[in-house]
Amino acid sequence: MTKILAIETSCDETSAAVVEDGRHVLSCAVASQVQLHRQYGGVFPEMASREHMLAIVPAVRDAMALAGLSWTDLSAIAAVHGPGLAGSLLVGVNFAKGLTAALGLPLIGLNHMEGHIYANWLRYEGGPESDPAFPLICLIVSGGHTELILMHDHLQYERLGGTIDDAAGEAFDKVARLLGLQYPGGPSIERCAREGNPAAFDLPRALSVGPYDFSFSGLKTAVLRIVQDLQRAQGQEIPFRGTRLADASLEAGDLTLPVADLAASFQEALVGALVAKTLQALNDHHAVTLLVAGGVAANHRLRDELTRAVSVPVRYPPIRYCTDNAAMMGAAAYYRYLSGDRATLALDVLPGLALA
Repeated sequence: MTKILAIETSCDETSAAVVEDGRHVLSCAVASQVQLHRQYGGVFPEMASREHMLAIVPAVRDAMALAGLSWTDLSAIAAVHGPGLAGSLLVGVNFAKGLTAALGLPLIGLNHMEGHIYANWLRYEGGPESDPAFPLICLIVSGGHTELILMHDHLQYERLGGTIDDAAGEAFDKVARLLGLQYPGGPSIERCAREGNPAAFDLPRALSVGPYDFSFSGLKTAVLRIVQDLQRAQGQEIPFRGTRLADASLEAGDLTLPVADLAASFQEALVGALVAKTLQALNDHHAVTLLVAGGVAANHRLRDELTRAVSVPVRYPPIRYCTDNAAMMGAAAYYRYLSGDRATLALDVLPGLALA
């Protein structure tokens, strides 16, 4: 049995996990920085890297203790070296290199996005007992990425398309901030949308871009324009802070907004675009499985609509493995390990690392 210690520090979660044979999670420790970054409405890179430095040792210690293993029980150590924030990635990569040098274990460098994909191979109570079947399409939707990936076999990735501007999770965060909702925006908008009417506002879905590409900047701007029109209708000055759209946000109590309807309409438009492009990719490439991965894969509206719309099996990770975590990286590391993929101590971080 192959036991791999995986380390994930690509953004604002410090995580370490031990995964056996790419499927069985023996432990997964996560130190979240959400509360720290909430006051800024998004991740503050310099603070994120400092927090990783404080949390990495306790996270690894906890992962090993929870797994009940000693260092000699491990087969390899893996770390994410891109994409992500450079300062954050450096903490995890350098810690992993130090461990491998001290323990004489193989080092595996990982792409953060393939970890999200391989979260769908992890076993959990009530989940599928078999592995996903190839060929498959994976929709990766997170704060930093929105991509459609075709896989014919393990570790074989073909990028069909992706966002040409904002990632889906980024759009959630920006619209949530615009509406005065808490960071992270995805869960906040989903909660608020439950009380709203998804047909209240007719928002664009940008389906005219490339066949497998997405665009969410126009959708985000449309929400801003509606808010501005509502503000003018109330005879008030537009109370946004900042001069850029990305910085726009409402002061609490600035105006009376149909926030629930706006949240529901925004979510419906974004989900509609994701579903339409994913269906096209499935049909065009005759895939037999659909995987959904990344933080936005936790959105229940997206899950419901994809499950209803597609005719092939749809796989989602459990919610706890949708956001950044090291367990998913341990699953990906197993297949890298089997392929003979090994990194040297010269492994460097690649903030813009592409999957394919």
